[in-house]
Amino acid sequence: MRVFVYDTTLRDGTQGENVSFSVDDKLSIARKLDAIGIDYIEGGWPGSNPRDEGFFERAKTELALKHARLTAFGSTRHVANRPQDDENVRKLVDSETPVVTIFGKSWDLHTERALRVSEEQNREMIASTVAYLKALGREVIYDAEHFFDGYESNRDFALRTLEAAQRAGADALVLCDTNGGTLTARLAEIVADVRKNFDGILGIHTHNDSEMAVANAVAAVELGATHVQGTMNGYGERCGNCNLIPLVCNLELKLGHTTVGRENIGKMTSFANYIADMANLVLTNGAAFVGKSAFAHKGGIHVSAVLREASTYEHVEPETVGNERRVLVSDLSGRSNIAFKLQEKGWEEKLDDAARKRVLARIKQMEFEGYELESADGSFELLIRQALAPETYFFKLDRMRMVTHKSGWERSQCAVKMTVDTPAGPQQAEVSASGPFDAIAGALRRCLGQVYPAVADIRLVDYKVRVLDPGKGTAAKVRVLINWTDHKDVWTTVGVSDDVLEASWNALCDSVRLELLRLEDAAPAADGVAQRAKTA
Repeated sequence: MRVFVYDTTLRDGTQGENVSFSVDDKLSIARKLDAIGIDYIEGGWPGSNPRDEGFFERAKTELALKHARLTAFGSTRHVANRPQDDENVRKLVDSETPVVTIFGKSWDLHTERALRVSEEQNREMIASTVAYLKALGREVIYDAEHFFDGYESNRDFALRTLEAAQRAGADALVLCDTNGGTLTARLAEIVADVRKNFDGILGIHTHNDSEMAVANAVAAVELGATHVQGTMNGYGERCGNCNLIPLVCNLELKLGHTTVGRENIGKMTSFANYIADMANLVLTNGAAFVGKSAFAHKGGIHVSAVLREASTYEHVEPETVGNERRVLVSDLSGRSNIAFKLQEKGWEEKLDDAARKRVLARIKQMEFEGYELESADGSFELLIRQALAPETYFFKLDRMRMVTHKSGWERSQCAVKMTVDTPAGPQQAEVSASGPFDAIAGALRRCLGQVYPAVADIRLVDYKVRVLDPGKGTAAKVRVLINWTDHKDVWTTVGVSDDVLEASWNALCDSVRLELLRLEDAAPAADGVAQRAKTA
């Protein structure tokens, strides 16, 4: 069955906490939504704020959609106005979108207490607004706000509002679970009743306040709804809206319906991350289908099974949605975890069983001490590379002196003097910086830069500190996770100590050693990094 997908990320999604898009952001997102096969893009409510008005004005000349239909959203006319005289309706018309979505009241509680209008007046507001927009040649989608609550309060009242919209010419009737409190079984009963009484296109708009939004939308489709509304990554007010990403994946991959098309389902992981980046939010690791952890396996027994037959612990192939399988290493790991990681690097023939057991034992001990290797891919890779080349020697700290100076309100300054032993002899450096770790890292890079020039390219990307046992106050053990880059790759190393600078130093040294081991592995045997250092 063909199910039309209606995206309201640019309107309903922006009502979510910490979600804000500029006009340029909204134009860029609309182009991306069009490119992945979305049928309707709700750009906003042109009568509600200058940003949405600016979006629709620029969309007239800058947004050339190839597949999707741009939609403006607004309310029915005010009870005292004719549609043609109502300012909000006029702004919907002025937006010049081919589709207009209007919402009306389905719950007698709202008409009696919020709008303070009679049932007859409410139905006339719905019908006249729909009829006016239809007469102007627009496709009109009618959102029955609070429909499920209204149905529970007064079934006949709620159904008569749908009848008013349909008789006036609405192209689709959308049932809205605006409060997000309807459970799936009851929602299905109500949708079935509506379907029995109304023909034409029936839609569903669900919120996630009971964590049922996707399930409720799927249930509605199974009962005949062919129009689904939601937002990307489930962004929206309170607990969010129906997340279109798992919805379309379930409809296409599990139920055989056609939504955005199988070729676009494969883009969902990258698209979810794109939307998160545009919103300046982090995509949840556990996001279904597209999250970083969606196909991540940690338990040794699970990994062993997945390596033999992936379907034992994966409900779809990760590649189907543009994701990838990951195997984590921790104190729960087994030999299969190590085997998978070796296979990833192409090293499965390089480490024998005895060496793998030693690596696994070391991982379990490190995790016990507070290390977190599943988040520190660089530290894990270093363990493997050191097991492959245990005799390789690059550098060792000989001594380091640190002096911190602060006067009055001035920023503190830290000076570090360091001597490092290398195969080419001792190297010295003195560096000043505003912080101790910055000074330490600068001094180490300067010491090693003459012997290993590639070290000069390593740069800090991110730095996180977590207290592992806060009950001990300043004596607590800390875990430091540091992201590094050499402008080609990014990796993470970890250090643990009851001294934050010691933990940072350990993570720093691991990062440098890993980069040097990578270069050693890539260089010809006779011209390796360590060999060059010895002859320098």
